Amino acid sequence: MKRICPYAILAAAAIAVLTGCAGVNSLLKSGKPDLIYAKALEFYEKGKWSRASTLFEGVQHYYSGTSREDSISFFNARCKYKNLDYDTASTLLDEFRRKFGRSVFIEEAEGMYAMCFYKLSPGPTRDQTMTGQAIIAVNEFMSRYPESKYIEDFKNIDKELTQRLHDKAYINAYTYYKIGKYKSAIIALKNALRKYPESNHREEIMYLIVDASYRFASNSVEAKQIDRYMSMLDSYYSFIAEYPESTHVKELDRMARHAKDFLDKNKKDNL
Repeated sequence: MKRICPYAILAAAAIAVLTGCAGVNSLLKSGKPDLIYAKALEFYEKGKWSRASTLFEGVQHYYSGTSREDSISFFNARCKYKNLDYDTASTLLDEFRRKFGRSVFIEEAEGMYAMCFYKLSPGPTRDQTMTGQAIIAVNEFMSRYPESKYIEDFKNIDKELTQRLHDKAYINAYTYYKIGKYKSAIIALKNALRKYPESNHREEIMYLIVDASYRFASNSVEAKQIDRYMSMLDSYYSFIAEYPESTHVKELDRMARHAKDFLDKNKKDNL
């Protein structure tokens, strides 16, 4: 069997790409909008997103103000989305939904617009600004299209995005705790609890508040220990009231006994 040279395969692929590009450029120079549009649709149907987008962009000005204007704008934005260019797609889709509010494509356009932010949203260890924008866009879509066939998908996406915010708040606070900055950890943990009271990290956050408060008090100068142990006990009682069966109870009970012993001793010393 005759072996095929890998360089020949690469060369053939390069020629095909160049030929395709040449064909697209020739079409754009032809000045025949109907032909350009038909070829753009052909590429679109075949999933050749880059070529289709190039032709849609090239023919767009011919159809400005016509019944095809919204179709071309939508198809081009979808090409960008399918080609994973979510930044460009979100810009084009935002322009589309503002300009073509009555288009037959409006629901799908707004759904894709929200999905762009979802796709751009990073994991919980990174900045969550984009996640916040995604949640807003997703909830706007669900509010406008409560009967959409995509509504369950968007509900699940909303839960996933919200979870990222919960995870981020927990990770940030835990980082302070891990490096021994207990005062900062207590503030961050309480802020996380205040901002996301329904977080699935709630038990762990409340436990860390007690633990960090105990460590903070233990490492404080004597003059400040009484107030800090009392604050720690407040957090301890809140935890026990909410999670009496927690696996952390035994450990926190030990801390609470030490705090109470300290307070009792200092109370007697001050008599």
